[in-house]
Amino acid sequence: MRKLDRGCAWLIGCLLLVIAHAALALPPPPQSWQHDIDRLVADDSAHPPPRHGVLFVGSSSIRMWTTLTADFPGVPVIDRGFGGSAIADATYYADRIVVPYRPRLIVTYAGDNDIAEGCTPRQVLDAFETFIARVRRDLPDVAVAYISIKPSIARWSMWPRMHEANRLIAAWSKTQSRVTFVDVAANMLDANGKPRAVLFRDDGLHMTPAGYAIWVRALRPVLARYGFATH
Repeated sequence: MRKLDRGCAWLIGCLLLVIAHAALALPPPPQSWQHDIDRLVADDSAHPPPRHGVLFVGSSSIRMWTTLTADFPGVPVIDRGFGGSAIADATYYADRIVVPYRPRLIVTYAGDNDIAEGCTPRQVLDAFETFIARVRRDLPDVAVAYISIKPSIARWSMWPRMHEANRLIAAWSKTQSRVTFVDVAANMLDANGKPRAVLFRDDGLHMTPAGYAIWVRALRPVLARYGFATH
C-alpha cells in the first residue's frame, strides 16, 4: 500500500509539473523558427543580398517593414525579421542570418516579445548584451543600433516594464563602443502619454506606415553616422 501511495504521489507530482509549465506560457524554443530561417537562407541563395550593408534583424515589426528599400534609398539594406521572435532567437541564428552578410551596421528591433513572454527588464538587457557578444565574436567592428521597444495599444499594460528595459539598454549602450540606442517611443505617444492610434493597425500592435515613418526619421542620422547617406 505504501508503494502504491508513493506511485500516486509521483504521478500527481508529474501532472502538477506539466500544469505549471503550461501556466508559465514559456516562449517557444529557437528551433521553432527553423522553417522561417530555412526560407530566408534559401532566398539568399536565389537572390544574394548585399554584403557590408545595413542588416535589419528582429521580430515581426522588422519582418513586416516592407518599405525598407524605399525608406532608405541608396542604402544596401537587408531585412531579416522573422516570426514573433525574441532577442535570443536572433542570437541563436546569428551564424545563418547575421554573420554571412558581413554587415557594417546592424539595426535590431526585439525585446517587445521578450517582455510579453514574461521576461524582466534586466533579462531583456542581458539578452541584448549576449546578442552583441555573439555578433562581435565574428564581426568585431560591426556597429549595432537598438530600436527602443515601442509603446503599443495591445501591450499598454506592459509598458512600465518595457520602458524600464529601454532605460537599462540606453544606459548600457552609452558605455559601449559603436552601440547606439534609438529612442522611437517618445514620438509614438500622444499629449496624454498614450500610444497614438493612427500609428497602429487594427491589432493594436503592428504599425501603419505612419508608425514606420517615425522610425525612419529616428534612424536616418544613425545610418549617416556610419557612412550610409540616404538620398
